[in-house]
Order: sequence, then C-alpha cells, then structure tokens
Amino acid sequence: MARLAFLGSPPAAVVALEALVGAGHDVVLVVSRADARRGRGGARTPSPVKRAAVELGLDVTDDLAAVTGAGAELGVVVAYGRIVPRPVLDALDMVNVHFSLLPRWRGAAPVERAVLAGDDETGVCLMRLEEGLDTGPVLASSRVAVGEHEHAGALTARLAALGAGLLVDALRHGAGAVGPGTPQQGEPTYAAKLEPGELRLDWRRPAVELERVVRLDRAWTTYDGDRLLVLEARARPAPAGVPAGGGAAPPGTLRGTGVVTGDGVLELLEVQPAGRRPTPAPAWARGVRAAEGARLGEPDGDR
Repeated sequence: MARLAFLGSPPAAVVALEALVGAGHDVVLVVSRADARRGRGGARTPSPVKRAAVELGLDVTDDLAAVTGAGAELGVVVAYGRIVPRPVLDALDMVNVHFSLLPRWRGAAPVERAVLAGDDETGVCLMRLEEGLDTGPVLASSRVAVGEHEHAGALTARLAALGAGLLVDALRHGAGAVGPGTPQQGEPTYAAKLEPGELRLDWRRPAVELERVVRLDRAWTTYDGDRLLVLEARARPAPAGVPAGGGAAPPGTLRGTGVVTGDGVLELLEVQPAGRRPTPAPAWARGVRAAEGARLGEPDGDR
C-alpha cells in the first residue's frame, strides 16, 4: 500500500478519497480549499473533501506547502481547484484525475464544456501532474458515452467513480509501480471556467444549444421580472409551416410550455421560480397564469 497526500475539494473528489482509504492506502495528509464564508452570518463552511477527511479521521489542511513535509510517497490530485506550483512538484511526484479524454478539454470545466459542445463521448484520465495546465503524460484512461439528455452533474458523478477506479488500479502494487505514462496526442482544446452569463438562456440561440445550457443544472431566464431557473427542457423542431426562428413570434415567446428560440422550440419540463420549490412547467404556467404569447427574458433576449 502507498503513503499518499490527497488534494481535492468538491464532492467528485470525495469519491476518490474514500476509495483510496477503502483500498487500504495510508492517506497521511489531505489538502483542500480554505473554509468558505456562506450566508448572511458569514459562517465558514468546509469543503466536501474536508468534511469527508474529518469523518475518516485524516489530517487535513488548506496549506498546500504542508505536503512537502508530510512523508508521502505520492500526491493524488482530484479537482483541487488550484495550480500546484513547481517547488511542490519538485518535492513530491503527483498524479491527477482529470474528467476528460486529454488533450481535449484541458482546464477548469471539462465536463461542462463537453456538454455545451454536444460531445457524444468523454471520459476520465489518470495523468502525471506537470507545471503546465493538464499537459502531463497519461497513465490510464476510460471512455464513456454522454447520454443524449444527461446533465453535467450526473456525468460528473459517473466520471468520478471511473476515476476512483483508475486510481485504485494504478496503486494496487504501491506508488513505486506507477509508470511514466504516455505523452498526450492530438489537438488540445481548453475548458475555461464557466462565466455566470453563460448560464443565462439567450432565446435568440437555437433550441438545441439552449437545452445543453439547461443540462449544466443552473440555467436561468426571467418571467415578469423575476428569475426563473430552468431545470429540465427538451429541444423541439419548429412546428410544420413555421420558419426556423418561430415566424412572427420573437424569441422568448411562450407557446404553452414551449419557448420560441432562434431555431426551434425549447419545451420547458421543470422550472423553479425564485424562492420556490421545483415544479413541473405546466403547473408553473397555470400558477402564474402565463398567457399564450407571454415573454421570457428581457425584450431583447439579453437578460
């Protein structure tokens, strides 16, 4: 078994941490982001990885430099959220679980970018960590098909489980058995962090693209001046005899629970008004007495 330092923060990283401990590895130190301030009272909330580490009885810190003196043989990085600097990499070899098929979608948001791009396939790579952004040689990988309507959260959970399995397999014979890996091949693409504006539904865009935004789990628009989260939706072609953009109806126009877009109709299935619980779209439309031809979003579709 191996003596490991573990770096990670979100729920997807918890899966790998628990798998390593369950496989009998000695996790001598866990490094996670500093506790974040939440709510009006400013109470500090630990990351999911920190909470899991405490429950497992592991030492945990937000000081990355501490890994250099922890006595670990290898560092394991899963969605840590920070660049590991050269002095730390010089002191301790590290491997990284990355949720894409490298070199496609290097960067902070590989799952979200795969969904937005309409990728049919993605995967997870176990790679050696280098100073460059996700440039290290690949030790192992696993491919998965992306479900036609699969949301980013569900896809991330699948990839997290696959990545944990790759880690456990790679370390089955100890840290010293981890090989040098294979250099990445192909044209790199970059998965920039999502900007808040990318989650706003711009009804001038095609319905198929807007459905992908909904699959990121945080899509929103407005109705009667209030924010409306769109939790589930399906892209539909424009009705027969109606031009691609919806004819005379401008983008954002409601037709039942369908919304006219720049190309086709986005059928709303589940929504969540501000301060309310999720609700089926037909029930929401009845509740707000949304008239045929009412508009979602600002008149110019930009809000």
